[in-house]
Formats: sequence, C-alpha cells, structure tokens
Amino acid sequence: MFNRRLVPLIIVTASLFLVANVAKTIDPYKVLGVEKNASQREIQKAFHKLSLKYHPDKNKAKGAQAKFAEINNAYEILSDEEKRKNYDMYGDEKGNPGFQGGSPGDQGGYTFFTNGGPGQNHFSYRPSDWQSMGGQGGSQSFSFSFGGPSGGASPFGFGMNDMFSNFFGDSSGAGGQFGGFPGASRARPGSQSTPKSIRALNSQLYKKEIVDQGMTWLLFSYTTSLKDHQHVESMIEDVASSLKGAIKVGSVNCDTEASLCKDLGIYPRRMPRVFVYTYKVSEKGSLVEYDGDWGVKPLKSFCQDHLPRFSKRVDLNFLKSSSSTVDKSPSVVLLSTKKDTPVIWRVLSGLYHNRVIFYDILVHDASDPTVKKLGVDALPAIVGVLSNGERHVLKTGITVKDLKSAIHDLSGLIEGFEKKNKKTADQSKKASPDSRENQIPLLTKYNFNALCGDNVPVCIIGAFRSSKERKKLESVLDAVSQKSLSRRQNSAHGRDAISYSLLDATKQPSFLNAFDKAGFRSLDKALVAYKPRRGTFAVLEAEITTEEVEKFITAILNGDIRFTKTRQSPLFN
Repeated sequence: MFNRRLVPLIIVTASLFLVANVAKTIDPYKVLGVEKNASQREIQKAFHKLSLKYHPDKNKAKGAQAKFAEINNAYEILSDEEKRKNYDMYGDEKGNPGFQGGSPGDQGGYTFFTNGGPGQNHFSYRPSDWQSMGGQGGSQSFSFSFGGPSGGASPFGFGMNDMFSNFFGDSSGAGGQFGGFPGASRARPGSQSTPKSIRALNSQLYKKEIVDQGMTWLLFSYTTSLKDHQHVESMIEDVASSLKGAIKVGSVNCDTEASLCKDLGIYPRRMPRVFVYTYKVSEKGSLVEYDGDWGVKPLKSFCQDHLPRFSKRVDLNFLKSSSSTVDKSPSVVLLSTKKDTPVIWRVLSGLYHNRVIFYDILVHDASDPTVKKLGVDALPAIVGVLSNGERHVLKTGITVKDLKSAIHDLSGLIEGFEKKNKKTADQSKKASPDSRENQIPLLTKYNFNALCGDNVPVCIIGAFRSSKERKKLESVLDAVSQKSLSRRQNSAHGRDAISYSLLDATKQPSFLNAFDKAGFRSLDKALVAYKPRRGTFAVLEAEITTEEVEKFITAILNGDIRFTKTRQSPLFN
C-alpha cells in the first residue's frame, strides 16, 4: 500500500526541483545585453550582432553552438509582444509559470507543503531566503494548489501527472515544455519575411535597374529554408541606412529565382551570401562577394571601397588650359582638401558615367593663386568645363548635412550644367555653318564605350604621334566618314556600323599593344579597324589617304578583310 506520509516529501522534493529550475532560467534581457525597456529595434540589433558572432558556421569555439541557441531562444521571447509581456509579468513567455504574481526573480520567499486533505494540497511561498536560491526578494507571500489524488487539473491547466511528465517526458517519449529539456521551444530565425526596405529582385529587374547603370548595389541571396537570413537583412538595412543615397539594396530568393541565382553564381550554401555590384574592378559592373567579418562596420567599409571610381585625379595645371576639347561631353572638377576622392563624388561619377567627365583635385588652401583666379572663394568647390573650353564655377563652400540630400542637390547641379553644355554646343553650330557634327573625337577611357564599346560593330582608330600627323588623319577620316557607304546604318543597333576616332599614341602606348607587340612604334601614324564584340582587328597596310581608307572601309563592310584576334583587351594608361 502506498505510504501517504511520503507524499509531502515527494512534493517538497519536486517543488525544490521546480524552484531550482526557475532560478536557473536565464534572463533573455541579459542574454541579449539590453535593458528591460529596450525598443524592438534595439533588441533586433543586439540579436543580429550576437547571432552573427556565435553562429556555428563562423564561430568554432567550444560552447558557441549552445550560446547561439541561447541567443535564439532569448530573441524568440523578446521579439514577440505577447511572449515578452508574459515574461515580464510571470517570468515565462507562455504566461503559466506555476505561481501567481511577482516578476522574474522577485518572488522573495520559500516553498512549503500543507496537506489539507483530498484536493487541498498546497505549495506556499513566503518572503524569506529566496535570494539564496536565485531570487531577489521583495514580494508578498502567495500559494498555489494542485488537484486532488484523482489527478484532477490544477487551476493552471495541468495535473500531477502533467507536472512530472513535463520534467521527465511521458511514457510515449514526448518531451517536456521547460527550457533545456527535449521539446523546449526553439527560435525560428528564418520565419520572417524580407523587410520592405530591401527590394526583392528578379531577372528582369536585375538587368533593367542594376546592370551597368552606374549605381552600386548591396545584394544578398537566400532560400527560405535557411535559418539566418533575417540576421543578414538586419545588417544590410543598417548599412543601407548609413549609406542612403550612395547604394541601393536588394535580395534574391533563390527558391523563386533559381535561374537568376544559377546564372549569377550566387546560390547560397548553409548561409545567405552577400555581394556588391561594383565598378571597382572595371568600367563594367560586376558582382564581388563579401567574405569579411559579419558586422555593420566592416560591411559598410566594404561597400565604400567598392563605390565607382570614374573620377580621375588631376592637378591644378588641368584648369590652367582654356583650349576646347574634342570630346562633346562636359567636365566637372571637384576641388577639395581630401586626400582621396570623396564618397559623394565617386557616387556621382557612377550615376553620370558616359555623360559627364569627372575629375577631382587635391587643394590645400583656397588662397592658392590658381584657385583664386578661377573665382573660387571657399572649398570644397565644383568647377564645370564646357566642351568648348569655357570654365564656370558651379558651387563653392559645399556643406553636407546628409549623404542622400547632398547627392540629390549636386545631381541637379550637374544636370543643369549638362543642359548648358548642350545649349552652348547648339549655339556654336548655328554660329559656324561650316562646323560639322561629325568632327573626329579623341579616344579616351571615358568615351571608349560610346565610340568602341560592344554596341559598335566596327571602330576605326587613327593613331598619331605628332600634331602634324593628327591633322592629316583627322582630315582623311572626316572626309571618309561623310560618305554614305562608310556610315551604313546597322539595323540591329539603329546606329552607324562604323565609328571613327583618333588616338594619341604617345600618351596611350599600352592601348596599341593590344594589336601590335611593339605598339606600331616604327610608324608616325597607323589606322586600325577594331571589332569590339569579337575582339579582332585589321590594320591598313597601304598609305593613309582618303582613297585608300575608303577602299579599306568598303572591303570591311563587304567582308573582304581578314581580321586577327587581339593580343589582349585594349587598355588605357
């Protein structure tokens, strides 16, 4: 027969086990290192920082995996309003802690058992030595009761059998519901959707809005089965916020955009992958994967390092010349005390690439004679140079309140100067009836894509080494380019099948090395036909006259000229 005297001992032992377990419950606020009045944003930032630090894929230290699970559990409680409210009130996110009143760690009492007969068994807490068992003391006494020997339910929704099965698991092997036991609730980091501030991308948007548009993008790829993509989202949002206006952000769900992920080679593995679409490597954009430490600061530095670099650094002598340029694009020059090209200027150089030529100059003081002569009275300043050589001070004493508004304001300034350049060019044409639209431009790294890019079937390049030979080449090419046969429209691109340009061989020797190992150094001038898309070329071996060049062009259009593979891609110094 069951000894009823053992019941108090069993119950007291169980209650002590319960008290010990409650005392060992880890405070989620302490786990995440936030105050109890922390906002959801503060909780989210603390969570993402810690989870990235202790993620098993990044941290192989002993105990990192357990710490990672602890962080996830803490975040699951504090990120859910109902669970957080329950925890703040009862010390348990479910709202059924097994005691009434008080806050976690504030019960301030001890437990004892009173047998009041069938159905009247009680546990009571009294103010006393709770601190020795993990509490902080201070609350009034309280008690709770279980159902009678029949196993009836308690006022909290479970009976005696449930109590013990929660500790040790029932006969079916199901786990209990207390933290640290099998079946304890787990955080589901991958359950959140992508924030609205991060744009979801597909193949069409990627090609239309990202590829070669001049803007730097911060991208990440993920699948919905991954448990960590919201950490990355939070980090990317922080970076995007600090670089607002300088970069754009986007995400690619490789479950729904599998072909895009495959084509770009960005399919995620065990974690989401982060990339920057950058122009740092070449004038054409490309994806570069981020492999640094997981954190806002290092990722922000990575993005800044991969902003466009289309602005060319020159010295003040550049502004002393007042001669016109053969390039039809206007130029804008930034004068500043910065040792490196400022972030804003690099961003703008990408946005207006192939439309406006960017330069920047290191100036130590606005009192410099050259600077004062320009009419610049304060730094930083922007000077515009029209295609006819005219210089205009566009803005001085530039102040920056925030990156986004500064980029917006300076964009308006540059666009206005671009319109002024077009208006000036139109007026110049009207004033000089003999001037022709087809003046042969000088080939540079800035107009190369327009004159000899992949969209141009054949590019005719006249290389010269003296001003005398330049005039001869320009005269010949100008005459030939007026011939209808030599300008035959290319139906696929809606533009001339042939483009014409000049190249200063003394300043760009490495460019000609792509066609000839010696760079045609033995010649005063040379004429090269280059097919950019195929990477092939042909050289006019006859004397460069209008008649011979016209024959050469005709033979090219008729397919009678043999083209040779280039030694390398043409490069500018």
